Formats: sequence, C-alpha cells, structure tokens
Amino acid sequence: MHAYRTHSCGELREADTGRTARLSGWVHRVRDHGGVLFIDLRDHYGITQCVADPDSPAFAAAERLRAESVIRIDGTVRHRPEETVNPNLPTGAIEVFVTEIEVLGAAAELPLPVFGEPEYPEETRLRYRFLDLRRERLHANIVKRSRIITSLRSRMVEKGFIEFQTPILTASSPEGARDYLVPSRVHPGKFYALPQAPQQFKQLTMIAGFDRYFQIAPCFRDEDARSDRSPGEFYQLDIEMSFVTQDDVFEAVEPVLRGVFEEFGGDRPVTKEFPRIPYAEAMRKYGTDKPDLRNPIEMQEASETFRGSGFKVFAGILEKDPAAEVWAIPAKGGGSRAFCDRMNSWAQGEGQPGLGYIMFRDGEGAGPIAKNIGPERTGAVRRQLGLADGDAAFFVAGNPKSFVDFAGAARRKVGEELGLIDKHRFDFCWIVDFPMFEWDEDAKKVDFSHNPFSMPQGGLEALETMDPLEIKAFQYDIVCNGIELSSGAIRNHKPDIMRKAFAIAGYGDDVLEEKFGGMLRALQYGAPPHGGIAPGIDRIVMLLCGEENLREVVMFPMNQQAQDLMMGAPSEVSNQQLRELHIRLAPPPKG
Repeated sequence: MHAYRTHSCGELREADTGRTARLSGWVHRVRDHGGVLFIDLRDHYGITQCVADPDSPAFAAAERLRAESVIRIDGTVRHRPEETVNPNLPTGAIEVFVTEIEVLGAAAELPLPVFGEPEYPEETRLRYRFLDLRRERLHANIVKRSRIITSLRSRMVEKGFIEFQTPILTASSPEGARDYLVPSRVHPGKFYALPQAPQQFKQLTMIAGFDRYFQIAPCFRDEDARSDRSPGEFYQLDIEMSFVTQDDVFEAVEPVLRGVFEEFGGDRPVTKEFPRIPYAEAMRKYGTDKPDLRNPIEMQEASETFRGSGFKVFAGILEKDPAAEVWAIPAKGGGSRAFCDRMNSWAQGEGQPGLGYIMFRDGEGAGPIAKNIGPERTGAVRRQLGLADGDAAFFVAGNPKSFVDFAGAARRKVGEELGLIDKHRFDFCWIVDFPMFEWDEDAKKVDFSHNPFSMPQGGLEALETMDPLEIKAFQYDIVCNGIELSSGAIRNHKPDIMRKAFAIAGYGDDVLEEKFGGMLRALQYGAPPHGGIAPGIDRIVMLLCGEENLREVVMFPMNQQAQDLMMGAPSEVSNQQLRELHIRLAPPPKG
C-alpha cells in the first residue's frame, strides 16, 4: 500500500464499498455526534467523511485532532446511512470507518478559520495566505484561473499564434507608469527595468519577421492599487500580428474571448457580436469609455428643451457658455419622490450642488423643473426619452468636459438603484476612434492622449493638414461589463509619421532617439504594418469567478501598499549587498 494514499479525498464512490482505503489530507472539521466522531478530511480534490466510534482503535487519536492538521487515515469504505447521504458532495454516498490515524503534520492554533467563508481582515488574510488559499472559494478560483490560462493558450495556438518569451530585465521606458528598477552589479550606476509590458519587444518580433505572436506575459508597474488593478505585477494575454488592419485584430481576438467566457461562464450568456462604439459616442451615451452595456440607460442631450426656458439655472448656463450642454439621464421606474430625493442627496455627497429631475405621473411632469419649464417642454423631454408614468429623468448641465465623469457615475447609480442591470450575463464591446492628441491644460500644449506609437487615422497627411485635436488614432479598448480588459492599437510602423507625431506633441528627435532609439532604428529596416492588444488575465479571471477584487483570483497578491506581508517584501538589504551594487541609500528626511 502506498505510504500516504490509495485514493484522493474526492475519489471514493459507492462502487468502492467494502474496500480498504488509505487517505491523506487536512482535517477540515471534526464533529462529535453523541460520542461518534465525524472527521471531514480534505485535500485538493475534495472531502471525504471519516468516522471513528468508541470501538475503533483510532478513536483516542481522533479525539486529539485539531482543525487543519495533516493526517493519514486507514479504514474501510462503507455506505452512509440513507438519512445522512449528502447529494451535494461527490463522495456523499460513502464514508470511511477509521481503523488507524497518523498525524503527518500537526497544526497550531489558527490565525483565521479555513472552514466556511467568513470575512476576515485583509492584513490577516495576506499574512497567512497559505491558509487563506485552503478556503474552498479561493482555492476554486485559483484552480479556475489555471484552467482559463490553459484554454487561452490552446485557443491562441489553434489560431496559428506562436508563443515567445520576451526579456524580463530590460531598459527603462516611459510608458505611462513608474518602472521597477534593478541595479546592475557589473555596470555600476546603471539600472535595468522590469517591463511594464512587452510592447517594444513584441513589435520588434514582428519587425524580425515572425507573423503571429502571443505570450502569457508578466508585467510590472510601480503604481497604486485598485480593486481591478494589482499593485506591482500582473499578467496579460499579449498579442501582436503582422500585415493586419484593425478589423483583423478584432476578428482574431473575439472568438478567443467569447470562447473562454462561454467555457467558464456557466449559464451566463455572452455577447454574440461585439459592438464597436466610437469613443465620442461612448462618452456622450454612457459618460465613460468603459461602459457597462448590461445597464440599458443611454444619456441624451436635451439642451434645446432648456434653452430660453423658465428654469433659469440651466437656461443661464447655456446662455453664458457656448460649449455648455444639458444631458438627460432616463430612469425607468424611478418616478417616486423618495428615489429622486435619494439621488439628489447622493449627488451632493459626490460634491455636486444636486441632481435636477422630472417625475412623470398621471400623464404630466412633476417637480420644480417641470413647474418652471412648463408642460410643453416637459412633454418634449418625455417623448425624447421614451418615458411613461412612473418614470423619471435626471439632468446635468455645464461644459461636458467638466461633468461627464459625474454624469457617467449618475447613470451607473440609477441603473444599480433601480435594478436595471442584468448581472447574469457578459456584455462585450469595442471602444474605437480614440483621439490621437489632447490638450494638456497644465502644460498648455498638445500631448498624446493614449499610446504615442499608434498609427493616426489618415497617416502623415492627417498630421500635416488637420487640427491635431481632431485627429483620431487606430486605437481601441475591449470592455466587458464595465471593466476595461485591454487597450490595443495598429502601430505606427513608419519613422516619418512617428517623428511628425512626436513633433506635434512637442518632442524633438533628440527625445525620440534617447527614449525609443532602438525602436526607431528597427523601423528603418523594413517594418511590416502590425498591431495587437493585451487582455488582462487577472481581470478576465475576476469576471469569470464573479469576484469584485483581483485579490480573490491572484495566488499571492500584495496589499494596497504594494507589500507582500507573507514574505516581508519589500525588505531592507545588507550593507554588503549595497556595496556590491555601488549604491548608497538616501532615505527621505523624517517628519
């Protein structure tokens, strides 16, 4: 017989009744039922109920067991009594009568429980992550993550992509976040950087003549944490393709993501078509470039209804500022005074003066705005938004650049409060036609709005003849349920276009050469048109596991301060190590 087990804890079935079995695992819990001890024994594969009564030679050992100790048991498989069969457990029709117990690894008093899923402080969970990972939900999430990555890799290979590995130690590059730097011992005073993404390497792979690249790529960024962004490091499905248009990238990526979400999303339906929404339209309809399309609310402009109206607040804003607009947020089912007052209070809590509204009842509008603009204009709002009795409309006014984020938040809040969001599905979309440039108010100059290496729509001619703020780029985001999974672009593969684009943003050839000289030189030796994207693995898994925080789908995450509480990183190093690296510390002054 094997030293530790003949079967896993998820393996035994009715057909094994009467067999002698040896199991090893963790003591999930021990229950005392009138002097009979029931031990739920757990391993990676499942749970088996083991029984010891006073007649069992192992009873005394069973009485001393502590939760989460690792034990080996020998025993006989037998049917459970009919009334104790557990149909929710694969092994629920049998139990093992214990004849021998050996403690392989005793457990001390636990700092957090493993049985059940109680909420526990983040610090405790992360410090004892190896215990946290024993909990059923988290353990299942990590296993699911592995299966999702395997599926993604298989689907990419099936579509003709080849997996390559790009360097981890590379040169520092200004790509939007701070680099993690690694000092060089051999080259004193010089540093490597951990890659924020394999962006330049995957483009160089295309220039080198490889056609379809992918990688489950680790990325490192020294940026603050959010619920949908891990501090320090994350993984992405990095993709690049040669001789492609934007449509070709979409056609390659959509089946991969749709297939994975259909495979692992349970019974939740997945978008059959991924709609393409221009950036400007997304901002106007949804107040965000990451719209949750499960929310049916679409905002509309209602400026003409209020221009010259009796509602002087909005009429005055429109008269004073030619760029000002009034946007309406329809709220089907929101036409109660209590709900409208609650939304108004919420807006004030967001730092706004309030949130104007009209309620519709008995064929008429109600509320201060309706009273001020009169029945004709109120009726026009109702018809424009397709509202009925029992519905409401909320309004925001001013320059859209200043209120668009709040309008998007209000749309989201209305949808959530009224239960309009179908949370049992996955809705994908592409956001396209991002502006190539934007006005930097602080620096008082034009700058890149997104990725400086994107191809401008219209190419060199657009850069030479158009207002820079009117130029769009072949840039795109893919969004699912309001979460941005990735940005991507068709790359600028022509040096003259790149130089012109950087010149518009105020960067001379010297800056281009210093920061991106390697890429610029490569483009001069025959670069193919190419493009790609890099969906975030962690965010994909988070959606498919139904979690709201990446911590629940990452095996060993850091805390919000980018600290690994379990391993004690970052940590101080010895003076000897610093001397070898030719580094002298200059800590910030205290106080």
